[in-house]
Amino acid sequence: MSVIFLQIALLSAFLFPSICADAVKARAYTLKANERNSAPFELLGIIDFTQFGGTLKINGTLSGLSPGLLGFHVHDKGDIGDGCKAAGPHFNPTNKSHGAPTDFERHVGDLGNIEASQAGVAHISIEDSLVSLHGPYSIIGRTIVVHERADDLGRGNTESSRTTGDSGARIACGVIGITEEAAHPLSSESSASPIQDQWHSLAIISSVFVPFIVFQ
Repeated sequence: MSVIFLQIALLSAFLFPSICADAVKARAYTLKANERNSAPFELLGIIDFTQFGGTLKINGTLSGLSPGLLGFHVHDKGDIGDGCKAAGPHFNPTNKSHGAPTDFERHVGDLGNIEASQAGVAHISIEDSLVSLHGPYSIIGRTIVVHERADDLGRGNTESSRTTGDSGARIACGVIGITEEAAHPLSSESSASPIQDQWHSLAIISSVFVPFIVFQ
């Protein structure tokens, strides 16, 4: 981080503590690769993640997708090998059945569907109060995956519906990893000056880089 950026972050924290408090920021750069799992070479779009308290906001645009509804989930492992299969199953630390994002019975990684236009463009705008960028349900170090067809949200009468939403093959994926931290709050046990006390209300501000790979 540059000295200039740190100075701006500090000034913003003191002037606007209610805005800075408990805010975690992340960004996903979306890349395309061929079916042989070669290195990514084409940027498909950017997804931004912003967490305020218990709410994670996911916004962005992806292009180069198949038209229609496409399952959109966080998977357990941070591995995009073997056509995204190495990412493992949905992130499900509570060992529940698959469901919709608004269901009580759902995987933590269940984010429902995104919708791509006939031109293959998906505008993403999701808010979720379960998946997180910190704590026990953190998605840092895991993989976000786009599937080839719609997630039925666990409403089908099949085993695949209860585990994956019957959303088919994995066509895009990216490992979520922290790239930068701006500030850390002090421990409540530490001795702090009045100025340092301002830091007690600040959360870590970080950015996340997520490369997506699309398999065709």
